[in-house]
Amino acid sequence: MHGFIDATIPLEAYPEVSGSPLLISVILLAASGTGALFVVGLFAWYRRRSVTYLLITTALGILALRAVVGLGTVMGLVPMFVHHLTAHLFDFLISLLLLSAVFVGRKERRRS
Repeated sequence: MHGFIDATIPLEAYPEVSGSPLLISVILLAASGTGALFVVGLFAWYRRRSVTYLLITTALGILALRAVVGLGTVMGLVPMFVHHLTAHLFDFLISLLLLSAVFVGRKERRRS
């Protein structure tokens, strides 16, 4: 089974990601991009004041938070277990918010 993680190997045996300059650069770039998208989303929500825009902006905010958690992991501030737990939770929340935005957007369009 080449390519799969062996669950019998202790977590300490896997390579560390702490302090990797490449990962820090990539995560900072991602954090900058998602942070900028979040700010644009805030302005869009402020102008439109609709539930759909609020849901999308919240999803963008969580996406930006996800990058912060990743950066904290690479810098050794967030344990890998917490990183994986929050990343998957954030993925679920982002999906839920975007699907809700589609649902609410269709209802809003029918009312107008």
